[in-house]
Amino acid sequence: MTTRQAAYCAMLTALAMIFGYVEALIPFGFGIPGVKLGLANIVIVLALYILPAYQAFAIQLMRIVLVSFLFGNLSMMIYSLAGGILSFLAMDLLKRADGFSITGVSIAGGVSHNLGQLIVAVLVVQNLRIAFYFPALMIAGLVTGCLTGMLADRIKRVMEL
Repeated sequence: MTTRQAAYCAMLTALAMIFGYVEALIPFGFGIPGVKLGLANIVIVLALYILPAYQAFAIQLMRIVLVSFLFGNLSMMIYSLAGGILSFLAMDLLKRADGFSITGVSIAGGVSHNLGQLIVAVLVVQNLRIAFYFPALMIAGLVTGCLTGMLADRIKRVMEL
């Protein structure tokens, strides 16, 4: 890892934590329990495009663990890890496929994050009926993934100047 990459990792981890904290402070809801904008995803998508995948993944894991310890609890960490890992894997796979825009990659991340959390919820409450919640979560993931993807794309273009 170069000094530049280490600095990017530290800066992006801090930025993702700040976005996660700000999002926790804003009483924002779509009327669907658990749905958030996913502002930290902007940072993760950018990291995926400017750093090697393993470094972006490390940022994702550090953000989830640190934000959960500082502003949440163990339950939040478990749900966030499930969503975050599945989301990252989906985004990395689509990015490598070279047929998707940064917004498309972010949308896949938003939908798969919600899917990962829903899978954990089904396992925790041991009731498959929670899966009926997936269409609402999928729409929320599409909308929030699109918004964060467009922002990440714009920021990436500015960074390349």
